[in-house]
Amino acid sequence: MRTPGVRGRGRRAATGQRPAGRGRATLGVGLAAALLAPALLSGCGLHSGSMMVDDVEPGTIGRGKPLEGANLTVTSKEFTENIILGQVIGIAFQAAGAKVLDRTNIQGSIGAREAIKSGDADAMYEYTGTGWITYQGNEKPIVDPREQWSAVRAADRKNGVAWLPPASLNNTYTLTVNQANAEKYGVRTLSDVAAATRRDGSIRLCVDTEFAFRDDGLPGMRKAYGMRWPGSRVRKMEAGVIYREVRKGSACTFGEVTSTDGRIQAMNLVVMKDDRHFFPNYNAAPEIHAKTLEKHPEIAEVLNPITAKLTNAVAQRLNAKVDVDGEDPHDVALDWLVAEGFVKKG
Repeated sequence: MRTPGVRGRGRRAATGQRPAGRGRATLGVGLAAALLAPALLSGCGLHSGSMMVDDVEPGTIGRGKPLEGANLTVTSKEFTENIILGQVIGIAFQAAGAKVLDRTNIQGSIGAREAIKSGDADAMYEYTGTGWITYQGNEKPIVDPREQWSAVRAADRKNGVAWLPPASLNNTYTLTVNQANAEKYGVRTLSDVAAATRRDGSIRLCVDTEFAFRDDGLPGMRKAYGMRWPGSRVRKMEAGVIYREVRKGSACTFGEVTSTDGRIQAMNLVVMKDDRHFFPNYNAAPEIHAKTLEKHPEIAEVLNPITAKLTNAVAQRLNAKVDVDGEDPHDVALDWLVAEGFVKKG
C-alpha cells in the first residue's frame, strides 16, 4: 500500500499508507529486481538529496557534539511515519555535530534498504518484522519482540547492517472499531471480535484488497481466531476510506488498519489487541550501515534515548499532525525533538 507522489519537504505526505515491505509475495520480486538492476536504485532517488540546515544544538542528546566532523546520510521509505523518523535521525545527527545529507522519502522498502547495505546511506528506521520476513526470508514471526529484534540483528551482520535497540512502537496490522460499536459488542481483543462474529451474523468487516487475500492477512486471521465472516460481509476498499467508514460504523463495523496510523486517534477509534499474537511485530529500530557505526559508535548514544521514547501513542500523534493536520514531516520531527528536550533550537 504505497501512494506515489510524496517527494521531500514542503509537501504533505500521502495518507492511507502502511510500511512498505510487509507483502512477501510482492516484495520478493522487487528485491530480485533491485539486486539485478542497480540502475533502478538511482531511479529511487538515492543519488539526490539536500543538506539539512537546521539551526539546532544538543539538548539531552549530542552533548559535546560527538559527531563533529562526520558526514552522514539519512534515508527513509516514502510513507508518513518513516519519513518523520528519518527526519528525526537527521536532526539528531545535526545537533550532535554532523553534516547531514537528507535522502529520505525513497520509494518502497528495497531502495532504502539497499542504500544502507551499500553505504550510500548511513541510517534509517526500519521495522523488525520487515527485516525478519521480507529481507531475511523467514516464514514465521518470532512472538517476543525483543527476541525477534535480536534474531534480525544477528542475521543482518553478514549483510553489513547493524541494528540498534528497538522502540516499543509497533506498526503492525490490527482491526479497529468506533467507540459506539466497541461498547455494543463488548470488544477489546481480536478474540472478542471472533466471539462477536459467532453471535451476530450482521457484523461487517472492511479491508484493503491485499489484506483480503494474504496468508498473514484476513485468511490467516480468520483461521487463527475462528472468525465467522462470510464473503458477503467483507468489503474491499482503499485503506484511507476504511477509517472514515469505520468511524461511521454502518457499512464497516470493523476495519483493517495499522496500529500507529494517526487517524486512529484523530477519529477516536478503538484498536483491537492481537491477543493470540497472530500478526508479526513491526517494532521500529535504527538500521545503520555497519562500517558507519564502527567509525562513529557515538551514533548509538545519540539515537538510543530517542528510540526509547517512541511508542504507538507518540507515532499516532506525530502521524496525525501530517496526515490529518497537513503539517510538514520535517517540522513535526523537529518540534517533537525540541518538546522532548532532545535538541534545542539555536
